[in-house]
Amino acid sequence: MSKPIRTLINGVIMKTFLQFAVMLAAVVAAIVIGVIVGNYGAWYFSWIVGTIMIVLFSAAGGVLLDTQEYERSAARR
Repeated sequence: MSKPIRTLINGVIMKTFLQFAVMLAAVVAAIVIGVIVGNYGAWYFSWIVGTIMIVLFSAAGGVLLDTQEYERSAARR
């Protein structure tokens, strides 16, 4: 096997390993946080999900408003 191909394969393997390590660390952190918050975990989870949903709906509304305004100004030209 040539050196560039070997380097490419090693790079892909290292990237995959780093992704796995990061995801493993995230899972361990989530489990530790879940153990610490105990029974309040569901409340915190719903609060985080609700906040994210509000932000996403607001962003989608802003995009729709901008698109409508752009289409109105394009129709007037």
